[in-house]
Parts: sequence; structure tokens; C-alpha cells
Amino acid sequence: MTRRSNRHRLAADLQIRTPTAEKMLIEALVEVEGTRVLCTTQGRGQLAAATASQFPGAQVTCHIPDIFISRQTGELTRAGYTDRAGEGNLAIHCGADFPDQPFDTVMIPVHTQDEAELTRDYLQAGYQALEIGGRLLAAVWKRNDVWLYEELRKLSKKVTRVPQRRGVLYIVTKTEPLKKMKRFTCEFAFRDQERLIRLVSRPGVFSHRSLDGGARSLINSMQVKAGDRVLDIGCGCGAVGLAAAFRAPDVSVVALDSNARAVECTLAGAALNELTTVTARLTCDGDSGAPGTFDLAVGNPPYYSSYKISEIFLDAAYDALRPGGTVLMVTKTPEWFEEHMQPLFDDVTLIEHKSYTVVQGTQRA
Repeated sequence: MTRRSNRHRLAADLQIRTPTAEKMLIEALVEVEGTRVLCTTQGRGQLAAATASQFPGAQVTCHIPDIFISRQTGELTRAGYTDRAGEGNLAIHCGADFPDQPFDTVMIPVHTQDEAELTRDYLQAGYQALEIGGRLLAAVWKRNDVWLYEELRKLSKKVTRVPQRRGVLYIVTKTEPLKKMKRFTCEFAFRDQERLIRLVSRPGVFSHRSLDGGARSLINSMQVKAGDRVLDIGCGCGAVGLAAAFRAPDVSVVALDSNARAVECTLAGAALNELTTVTARLTCDGDSGAPGTFDLAVGNPPYYSSYKISEIFLDAAYDALRPGGTVLMVTKTPEWFEEHMQPLFDDVTLIEHKSYTVVQGTQRA
């Protein structure tokens, strides 16, 4: 079997597909100018890989805020799942923000179901990162698009609309810096017992601008004692972990998330509340850094991924807890958690809290 067929077999095995908006930008690579190119991805870096292949003299940066997707993209690129020959001109950048450097071309694929505020944030940041005369290319899979066009017009009056069979391609030329940058970072507060706790959130972080009901259920259900070590799995903006840190004296909290913005927001919230006992780790495998030492592990797993992320949360709690430690998982589908926690933990019980259920277990001796 040839290397090319190996690539295509790998792509098929992993069911990798290129999202439509990303395909549109790949087909529009003739519009790329300059040697410094930045792009985002809705898939696994297909646009970045195609750009690096077509422009071997350019340095291409693919921004991905999630460490799991970032690592998988890097592995697939190195394995050659695209038609790239393995040039060294593609960098995968995992961070809360775009790299702090100028670019000649920025490309952003947009989906109609994307979080609107996160798209606005990316468009503004991408435009701001351009050199004067640089180009922002954005594509959306919607032939009668109005929303994206209006958002781009807020950045520049020089917007070219290129209708295509599957959607619309936009080409924006930067003629001057933005006069005013819109701030998307938000500060809000919630009350736990008698204390007001302040949070920092950004688009793309769970949960942005308001306290999630599942997080509130966890906070109301958890029992924290003096000196406890608490693991907040999938911390988001850090609400549960920060509440735990305040519950009793000398409580230390380790917060985990795969999103670089979530880690940033949790640390910013800790600083805002003058908490020095909260740390945060960017991880996609639930590595607490100190297995078998935690008294309490809490998690609010997302509902997508067919429970694969929920399994990671449970494994993380199992590895992190000391014998006798407590795990709390909040969910709207308690049957799955009850079934999958019983082989791992003792005393699995369900705690109803409004529309949520907190599933509790105890680490075996």
C-alpha cells in the first residue's frame, strides 16, 4: 500500500471530513497574499494544511483553543492525512488568543450555529492582527447570509462579497486600524451562602456571562471541609472551584479544562477574588498532577461526544481521589452516570436539584 493510500485510509478510519466553510476557503486560496498566514479550523486543520502545502514559502499558523483538538490536529498532520508532504511551515497554536504577531492574511471559516459572540471576537482579533493592506477571508455556508456581512462591515467598509454555490466568501482589506476595540471579556458575580463570588468569562468558555444551572447544583450539593483538596474537572469559568475554595479554611483547588480560555478565566477569577489556593491546568486527559491525594472531585460534563468526555471525567476523579474521597457529577441523564459509576465507586446515590441530578460516589479503600 502506498503512502498516499495510507493517508486516505487514516482519514476514512477517523471519519475526518472538511467542513463546508473550510472547503470554500481552501478553494479560495488564490486570494491569499503575503507570507504570514493565520487561520482557524472547524475540523482538524484541513485549511491550514492545504495552505501550507500550496504556499511552501509561507509560515502558516493554525489557532486552536482546545488542547485535545490541537494535539489531534498535530498528530493527523504529521501522519499525513492531507496531501501535504510534511513541510515545516505549519504551526499549531493552542492558546486563549491568536498569536501576538502581525499577519498578511487571516482566514476564518464560520458556521451558522457557531457562538455569535465568539465569531465576533475572532473576526475582530483577526482583523486587528493584520498588517495594513492585509486581507481577512471569511466564509459561511449560507448563500443568503446577511449576519456575517454586517459583522465584517463593522470592521471595514472595504468588504467584497463573493457568492458561491454553497455559501458566501468575503474578502476584507484592512485599510486602517480599528478605532475602538470591543471588549468581549465579561465579569459577573454569584452568591454562595453569604459570600459574593466574582467570575471572569469569555466567548467560548462555559458558561459565559451567567452561572450555569448545573454548576449551581454542584455548588449547593458539595460538602467541603477545612484543609480539603478539591479537583474541579472541566472548570469552565471556574465557578465551582472558586466556591469550593471559599467554603472552608485552607482549602486548595486544582481546576482542569481542555480550553485555554477556560484556564485563563479561572485564574483571572481567582485573582479577582484574591484566592491564592486555586491553580489551573490545561489538559484533555484529566491529569490532576497529584493522583490519589484529593478529597473531593466535581464535574459538570458536556452532553456532546456520546459520553466519551463523561468517561474522561469519571476516570479523572477515580485517579485523583484518595480512599474515602467523594466524587460529584451533575447531569440531566443520571441513569448513565449511575450505571458507570457503580463499578468504580461505592455508595453511589442520586441527589435531585431542580432539573438536574448530582450523582455522588465514594472512592473505595
